[in-house]
Amino acid sequence: MLLQIPDVLTPEQVAGARRRLDAADWVDGRVTAGHQSVQVKHNRQLPENHEVAQGLGDVILDALRRNPLFLAAALPLHVFPPLFNRYERGESFGNHVDNAIRQITGTPHRIRTDLSATLFFTGPDEYDGGELVVEDTYGVHSVKLPAGHMILYPSTSLHHVRPVTRGARVASFFWLQSMVRDDGRRALLFDMDTAIQRIARDVPDHPSAVQLTGVYHNLIRQWGEL
Repeated sequence: MLLQIPDVLTPEQVAGARRRLDAADWVDGRVTAGHQSVQVKHNRQLPENHEVAQGLGDVILDALRRNPLFLAAALPLHVFPPLFNRYERGESFGNHVDNAIRQITGTPHRIRTDLSATLFFTGPDEYDGGELVVEDTYGVHSVKLPAGHMILYPSTSLHHVRPVTRGARVASFFWLQSMVRDDGRRALLFDMDTAIQRIARDVPDHPSAVQLTGVYHNLIRQWGEL
């Protein structure tokens, strides 16, 4: 399931983040690339321990904890601390698949990457090129979202970032481990949750809402991993 999540951050939060990101010191983005990705990755990145990365990462995680669409779609168990990248003229990231396991730097903890996320800090009018292109069973999807919006997609997807030809593309990217590892099951649960919310809104107190809610939670009990 590929899902756009609008307005993860407010315009004020985006503007404040941009000021800090534009003033930060960036390094070669290949510092976090795997064996194959390092051959096709050409961008810049904030070091994981950079104070700007850590501070803005906390802002993102706090926003996600309060975002019902993200919680319903991802069913997050663990979220990798957000990273930040920057693409300028001629920079790109070729076709790759994200590593299945990620070690959280400076800790003994690892997460399984079920879902990948990109949160945009620059709007589509600020740069040319730079689209995130994701391939899945339904075809090829080109993604270029407004600042503050986020795309969520399975980490098993083959994807790339097209070369930037004008301006700069600035974004946060990270991975998460879901309580339900199978993408098809997560999609079913998300559709059911959405239907339950619509019933509760359109037909308040309808007994089917309680019955469907029970089915939803019983499926999570059956499929969930903690």
